[in-house]
Amino acid sequence: MPYPRVAVLVDGDNVSAERAEDILRAARDCGRIDVLRSYVASAQSGWAAAPAFRLIHAGPGTNSAGLLLSIDAMELALAGGIETFVIASSDGGFRHVAQRLRERGHHVLGIGEAKAPETFRLACAVFEELQGNSEPDGAAVKAISAAKPVPARSTSTPASATPPVPVARLTELDRQIRRMIEEHSLKGRGMRIADLSAQMKNRHDIRIGSLPERRWRIYLTRRPALYEVDPKSPEAMVRFRKDGFAAH
Repeated sequence: MPYPRVAVLVDGDNVSAERAEDILRAARDCGRIDVLRSYVASAQSGWAAAPAFRLIHAGPGTNSAGLLLSIDAMELALAGGIETFVIASSDGGFRHVAQRLRERGHHVLGIGEAKAPETFRLACAVFEELQGNSEPDGAAVKAISAAKPVPARSTSTPASATPPVPVARLTELDRQIRRMIEEHSLKGRGMRIADLSAQMKNRHDIRIGSLPERRWRIYLTRRPALYEVDPKSPEAMVRFRKDGFAAH
């Protein structure tokens, strides 16, 4: 089954190249990254050395990198195929392109620093705030739901630290997830979260972006009685807890 296609567009004049891996880490949870670009006004930008990123030199001019990023975002949206856009910037001007993309049915993940204005944060489906690299696994983002802002947490926070959903609220969706994991479990190690996302979309037409949690990792870790989730990584697995489902 195909993975959801993702475009990552970075305002390289606004976000340091040192955050490249943090941005990639967050974007990988959304699906398969097919477009990975950093837009800069100066060819001497540190983004020139960022692995995997395609450097787009916008040339001199007021906010030339931001303008070109916005144009390319809408061009990719009109061409079709891209389901999720990741826009990395702390510039409030990107609220306009984020809103337009969402109006066309795309999921928009915004990534930026604490200075990012509320207008840009709320224009995105989800906004992730870049943090310091003090955590053991190097994770440096915290997620904020745009629809209903909540106290943000680091993506490396243990599942037990997130508000759990009572086991009594087991739904048909959870039963579908259990069957999917059971069918695709790799030698008892569980199923990759990225694979779960693709399979649930293709087989059941379930898009996590339409649910309050917006991301599978958040959905699963909020149900610790039902699921066991690996630490965040591109190969992170999820397993269902037999005792949790047995209670029903």
